[in-house]
Amino acid sequence: MKKHAPATERNRDAIAAVLSEELPSSGLVLEVASGSGEHVVYFAERFPHLDWQPSDFERDALASIIAWQDEASAGNLRFPTVIDASNPDGWEVRQADAVLCSNMVHISPWEATQGLFAGAARVLGHAAPLILYGPYFEDSGEAAPSNVQFDAGLRERDARWGIRKLADMDDLAAKHGFSRVARHEMPANNLTLVYRQI
Repeated sequence: MKKHAPATERNRDAIAAVLSEELPSSGLVLEVASGSGEHVVYFAERFPHLDWQPSDFERDALASIIAWQDEASAGNLRFPTVIDASNPDGWEVRQADAVLCSNMVHISPWEATQGLFAGAARVLGHAAPLILYGPYFEDSGEAAPSNVQFDAGLRERDARWGIRKLADMDDLAAKHGFSRVARHEMPANNLTLVYRQI
């Protein structure tokens, strides 16, 4: 029932370092697509001044989140909610002070990313951050060979998946009133992007 994503232990401290710069001093952080639940449990323990709301759409992911949560001592971690990122009208969470989404954009249809921005625009207040972690293709410079191979493998698994272009992310963000205010380079050719409604 409890799932384990090996990359979580490798990247969680690097992500937490960025979160320490970008998250508000208080309030609710909604994590969209919490997956195994390992990240949100770790971040809840690292940032006890914030409330954390995990979510996912997959039944086995929700079960894993609950299993990790049962072992954690974090009293600031809420029971997971069902969120389909591609259906922002169906989000049960109506207000948040930050939205975090890790490793979803490249392993889901583009409609999920569109819904993510639409939903975030609805629940976030002025200047509250939407924080995205994962691989992206940038116009400047050559893409890392590992990301090119990873992208090809994703598209073989599902033609609707794939590493997104940063320019497309920024264009989509602008349609929902967001501007990219930060780009953090991360290990293993990943990025953390921060968008805010300015």
